Amino acid sequence: MFLLNELILSSPLMIYTWFRIRKLISARRFRNIFTVFFILLMLAFPVAETLSHRPRSGLTRPLIIAGYYSLPLLMYLVLIVLLSDLIIGVARLLKIISKETLRAPRFRLARLYSLLMIPIIIVILGVVNYHHLRIHEYAIEVPRRSAQIERLKIAFAADFHLGEMTDDHFLERFVAKINAGKPDIVLFGGDVLEGGGREEDLDRFETEFRQIKSKYGVYGVPGNHERYGGNRSDFFIKSGIRLLQDVVIEIDGAFCLAGRNDGRPRNRKSIDELLRNAPPDLPLILLDHRPVDFDRVSQSGVDIQLSGHTHHGQLFPLNFLTQRRYELSWGYMKKRQTHFFVTSGVQIWGPPVRTVGASEILVIDILFRSNS
Repeated sequence: MFLLNELILSSPLMIYTWFRIRKLISARRFRNIFTVFFILLMLAFPVAETLSHRPRSGLTRPLIIAGYYSLPLLMYLVLIVLLSDLIIGVARLLKIISKETLRAPRFRLARLYSLLMIPIIIVILGVVNYHHLRIHEYAIEVPRRSAQIERLKIAFAADFHLGEMTDDHFLERFVAKINAGKPDIVLFGGDVLEGGGREEDLDRFETEFRQIKSKYGVYGVPGNHERYGGNRSDFFIKSGIRLLQDVVIEIDGAFCLAGRNDGRPRNRKSIDELLRNAPPDLPLILLDHRPVDFDRVSQSGVDIQLSGHTHHGQLFPLNFLTQRRYELSWGYMKKRQTHFFVTSGVQIWGPPVRTVGASEILVIDILFRSNS
């Protein structure tokens, strides 16, 4: 079960949090109520993960949603308690606050309300941020070489994680935003589907994706979550999305588009193998679900690499972990002559809460500059 080991390892911090908050509650009855609530909060996410991999019933969906919300709420409750104790400990050392103040009923009550309300407020703001789908625009220049066009407008998105929990109108809004920008080509960076999905949901997703309009069509690469539901190549075909798995294609004599397969190195070609027969006289755009191999890619003649996967950590301060793991966790950088873009995703896995990063579509305007 995903995150089960992490939850077990962090259980001492959860018990500490329960103990610290419980001490601030005066009435025994309310202490007992809080204990029951806290136990349910600790168990909610593992239960939701278990239910999400089993056949659904009418009651399953609200239980899964509640369980997913519990994870960020519990995480921020632990962090706020630890931060509060650290601040008060420093204040006591500096003699800014006295023992008498700490024991005063009003101070204890204010502290209790703060510890309980701040995590709730953070999660609410994270929900709002998650549901606000933005367009982030970039403008870059790459060598034209022998390209037959001067400009190219790309709409790029990744990490949809579409499944039973997806809002009924999400894809409709997404497609409307894509079409409003009138892109020349639409590219998807993997994790379109969350596991398998029910056939009725897949039919709905396929219908919406077929509404996308662009000059050169819609292309994508698989992500790690596509593997969880078995072979879904038929879904991409019916959706009008051409899936690129370790291939390079030439588009209308204008540019080349390469797509890498996702997975371990033995399951996909190296960047050198992939680009061995790529035409050297056309601009080259690379799709790779994971933002890896930047050094090798920047030496391979690739002009642009587009990736997702990281979610930029999704929940602060987990973004510091993705920033440590990936050279670029979110945003844009240029290395040598290659432009790298990493999106934090259209949606995210699990809790519909995003306290870092943005739910976004990248729009990249490319000027193919003259070789002279």
